[in-house]
Amino acid sequence: QVQLVESGGGLVQPGGSLRLSCAASGSIFSITAMGWYRQGPGKQRELVAAITSGGSTNYADSVKGRFTISRDNAKDSVYLQMNSLKPEDTAVYYCRIRVVVATTPVDYWGQGTQVTVSS
Repeated sequence: QVQLVESGGGLVQPGGSLRLSCAASGSIFSITAMGWYRQGPGKQRELVAAITSGGSTNYADSVKGRFTISRDNAKDSVYLQMNSLKPEDTAVYYCRIRVVVATTPVDYWGQGTQVTVSS
């Protein structure tokens, strides 16, 4: 079974930075995309950023210009550099990888890591 282990969350002041990491382990084949989602208090889980194996990226409008997603294909890892953090960025952040199994997309999720932005 594929497992995703997240790290890098914590408490930071507004304007600060954090770098989230997510490392996948297990038998992984044909990763098509990696991404970060978040769920704030009283909100639905939303896409923050995603990156394909080819390197194309997507960002939520609320984080464009502040967050950068990257990945290391050799390590099956994905990262999220978060700069200029705002209180509204406070949420549990989840990493996700999408693989193809018998031509069918299958998603695997990390355990989540708390990011709190507060003075």
